[in-house]
Amino acid sequence: MNEELLEPRQVQCPYCGSECTLLVDISQGSISTIEDCERCCAPMQIDIEVDEGMGTLSSLTVHRDDNSDQ
Repeated sequence: MNEELLEPRQVQCPYCGSECTLLVDISQGSISTIEDCERCCAPMQIDIEVDEGMGTLSSLTVHRDDNSDQ
């Protein structure tokens, strides 16, 4: 993990609605991962899109892991 490429992002849990800060590692490129909510411990699906040419975060989507809101 390259700490220079960690970007803090505020997100809202799709289960309990609480806000939390994720540290997004853009050095990994575009990925999908699961992180537990800090408050309710529910699994949040996180989709990270990185603009490889610019080396910047282009989008961050957080949704329920159970796909009930899609």
